[in-house]
Amino acid sequence: MAKDAEKSTWKEFIWNPRTREFLGRTASSWGLILLFYLVFYIFLAGVFVLTMYVMLQTLDDHKPTWQDRLSTPGMMIRPRGEALEIVYNTEDTESWDSYAQALDKFLNPYNDSFQAQTNDMCTPDQYFVQDDSGDVKNNPKRSCQFNRTVLEECSGINDRYYGYQDGKPCIIIKLNRVIGLLPGKDGQAPYVTCGPKRIRIGKDEWKEDSDSIGSLIYYPPNGTFNLMYYPYYGKKAQVNYSQPLVAIKFANITANVDVNVECRINANNIPSGSERDKFAGKVSFKLRINTKK
Repeated sequence: MAKDAEKSTWKEFIWNPRTREFLGRTASSWGLILLFYLVFYIFLAGVFVLTMYVMLQTLDDHKPTWQDRLSTPGMMIRPRGEALEIVYNTEDTESWDSYAQALDKFLNPYNDSFQAQTNDMCTPDQYFVQDDSGDVKNNPKRSCQFNRTVLEECSGINDRYYGYQDGKPCIIIKLNRVIGLLPGKDGQAPYVTCGPKRIRIGKDEWKEDSDSIGSLIYYPPNGTFNLMYYPYYGKKAQVNYSQPLVAIKFANITANVDVNVECRINANNIPSGSERDKFAGKVSFKLRINTKK
C-alpha cells in the first residue's frame, strides 16, 4: 500500500488532473515564467549587441586603435632553410635548387613590370607620408615601387641560381612590418650590417668565424632601406605595399665549415636589441657550403 501511495504521489506531481497542474505549476504559471525568461534573455542579447556595436564604432578598419609593439622591429632572411640553417653541396644540384626556387617565388611580386602596374615611382630619401584629411580617410594609400633589379647580382635575373652553384650564395633580408614606424631621422636611412656571430664555447670563452665569412657585397649599396618605403600603413590601407629588401652576397666564404652569421639593423632612432626580445633588430643563421661529395 505504501508503494502504491508513493507512486500515486509522483504521478500527481507530474500531472494533477484535479488542479490541472504540470510539475506543480498551472498553464498560466508556466506561461508567465517562460515569458519572463524570454524577455530576460532578449534583454541580455540586446545589451550584448549594443555593447559590441559601441565598441566597433571605436575601431578603425585600416589601422589598429591600440599598438603594443617593440621599439626595435625584427628581421628575417630568405631563403630560411630549416631552423635558419642553409646547408648545401655545390656538386649536388638538388641540395641547393630548393633555395633558388624559394628566392624566385619570394621575388616574383618584385618584378619590374608588376611593380610598374601596381605601385608609384616615389622620391627617394624621404618619407612617403599620406595623412588623412580630418575625418576623410585617404584610403587605399599608394605604395612605392621596389624593383628586383635593385638587387643586381642577387636579383635572379642575370643569375637564376643566385650564386648557389658557384659557392657564392645570396641571402635576402627583410625588416618586419610595423605600422607607423619611421626608421632613421635627419634623412639617415636604416641599413643592414652582417658579420660573424660570436658563439660561446666555454664559461669565458667565445668564438667567431671572422676568418671564414669572407667579404660581403650588399645590394642596394651599403645595405640601406630607403626612407621612401616608410611609414607603413597596414595591410588593408596599403594593399600593394612592397616591403624593401637588402641582399647580401657571400663572395668568398670558406667552404666545408659551419659559418655562423649575424645581421643587424642600424638606425639613429632604433635601439639595438630589446630586453623583451633578444632577437629584435637582428637575425642569426648558419651557412655551410660543401664542395665535396
